[in-house]
Amino acid sequence: MAAFRKHVPAERGHGTINPWIVAMTVMLATFMEVLDTTVVNVSLPHIAGSMSATVDESTWALTSYLVANAVILPMGGWFSMLMGRKRFYMTCVALFTISSFLCGLAPTLGWLIFFRVMQGVGGGALQPMSQAILLESFPHEKRGMAMAIFGMGVVAAPIIGPTLGGWITDNYTWRWVFFINIPIGAIALLLTSALVFDPPYLVRKSIKDGLKIDYIGFGLLALGLGALEVVLDEGQKEDWFASHFILTFAIVMVVSLVAVVFWELWHNEPVIDFRVLKDRNFTLSTITMLVLGIVLYASTTLLPVMLQTLLGYTSLLSGLVLSPGGIVVVVFMPIVGMMLRRVQARWMIVFGVVVCSGSLFMMSRFNLYIDYRTAVWSRAVQSLGMAFLFVPISTVAFAYIPKARTNYATGLFNLARNIGGSVGIAMVTTLLARRAQFHQHRLVDHLTPLDPAYRQSLTGAAQLLVGRGASPPDAAAQAHGLIYGTMLRQAGMQSFLDAFWIMGVLFLAVLPLVFLMRKTRPPSGPLMIE
Repeated sequence: MAAFRKHVPAERGHGTINPWIVAMTVMLATFMEVLDTTVVNVSLPHIAGSMSATVDESTWALTSYLVANAVILPMGGWFSMLMGRKRFYMTCVALFTISSFLCGLAPTLGWLIFFRVMQGVGGGALQPMSQAILLESFPHEKRGMAMAIFGMGVVAAPIIGPTLGGWITDNYTWRWVFFINIPIGAIALLLTSALVFDPPYLVRKSIKDGLKIDYIGFGLLALGLGALEVVLDEGQKEDWFASHFILTFAIVMVVSLVAVVFWELWHNEPVIDFRVLKDRNFTLSTITMLVLGIVLYASTTLLPVMLQTLLGYTSLLSGLVLSPGGIVVVVFMPIVGMMLRRVQARWMIVFGVVVCSGSLFMMSRFNLYIDYRTAVWSRAVQSLGMAFLFVPISTVAFAYIPKARTNYATGLFNLARNIGGSVGIAMVTTLLARRAQFHQHRLVDHLTPLDPAYRQSLTGAAQLLVGRGASPPDAAAQAHGLIYGTMLRQAGMQSFLDAFWIMGVLFLAVLPLVFLMRKTRPPSGPLMIE
C-alpha cells in the first residue's frame, strides 16, 4: 500500500491555522447533519398533507434518511483512503447541501424519499470525519476541549431540532426545513477548502494502484442495516415477531450483520475495520455510547409527545421545554473538557450516568398536573448529566486508538450512537402502546357501579353538566364519557412514567462497564485556547 504523498500547503496549514477555527469549521456541517435527523419530525403531517399521503407513508422520509446514513457511517476510513479525507469530506458536504435543496423542491413523496436517501448518503460520513479531524487537529492535552466542541453540536442539535422545525413549519412551509441547509453547507464548503488538510500519515490507495472495491462488504452492510431500520420502524405497527414480514427482515438483519463482521475480518482491505474493537476501552465506550443514544433520542421523543398529547402543550411550547436543556449542554461541555485535565474520565462518566438516571426517575414521578417549570427543570438536570457523558466517553474511547485508524474508529463509534437512537425510539414506542393497554385494563376494573368512588364521580359529573344546561339523560351519558376519557389520560400518563423509569434503570446498567475501562492518563501541559 503506497504512502500518501505529503503536500506542502497541508504541512504549512497544519502549522499555522488555529485548531479552534478548524473545530468551528467542521462543526458547521456536523451540526447541520445531526439537526436534520430530528428537524423533519414535526413537519411530517404537513408533508403528508401537501403530497396527498398518509402520515405513516411520510415516515419513510425519515426511515430512508436513517438507512442511508447508517450504511455510510462506518465507511469513512475506506473512502478517505480512496479519495483523500478532505476531498471525501467536501464531497459529502456538497452532496448533503444539494440534496437538501432538491428535497425542498420535491414534487411527490417518491422523489422526496429518493432525495432523502441522497441526503443520508452525504450526511452519513460527516459526523465521524468531523470527529477524526478534531482529534488530529488538537494535541493530546487539548483533546477534551475538542470533544466538548464536537459534543455540543451532536447533543444540542437533536434537542433544538423539533423546536426549530415546528417554528419554521408553522410560520413558513415545511420546504424551508430543507432550504435552511443551503447557506450553511455553502459556508462549510468554503471554510473546509481553505482550512482543512489531509494529515501526512494518511495512507491513500487508488483503484489503479490495486485497491479492490469490497462489493460483498458493501452489500452485506447495506442489507443488514436497512433490514434493521425496517424492523425498528415497522415493528410496533406489525406486532413485531408475530408478523411474518418483520420476522423475515429480522432474519435477514441477523444473517447479514453477522456475515459482514466475519467477511470484513477476513478481507485484506475492509470497508469497515472491526479490528479496532480489540481495544477494550473502545469497545466498552462504544457500548456505553449505544446506551447513551437510546436514552438521548428516546427521551427527546417522549417528553414533547407527553406534553402535547396529555397536557395540551403546543408544538412550540413543548419544544421550549427542551431548549433550556440545550443551553445547559452548551454551557457545561467546555467546562467538562477542562475538568478532564484534573479528573479521571471514568469518574465523570459515573457522575453523568447517575445524574442522568436521577432525572429520568424524576420524570417517572410526573402527573397530569405538573407545571412548565417542573418539566423544564427535569430536562435541564438530564442535560447536565449528558454534558458529563459525551466528552469523557469519547476521550476514553480514543485514548489508545492509533491515529492511522481513527477514521475507522470514529465511524463505528458514531454508528453505535445512531443505532442506539433508532432502538430507543422503537423501544419507547412499543412501551407506550403495551403499557397503556396494561394500565387501561387495570384502571377499568374500578369503573363499575359497585365501586363507591366511581358512583360518586359519576353523580358529581352528571350534576355539573345538568347545571350547565344538559338534560339529565344527556348529562348521564356525557359523564360516562368524561370519566372514561380521564381514565385513558391516566393510563397514558402511567405508560410514559413506566418508559422513563425503564430508561433510568437501563442507564444505570452501564455502570459496571465503566469500571472495566482502563484508566486514561490525564493530559499534561497547559490548557490554552490559542
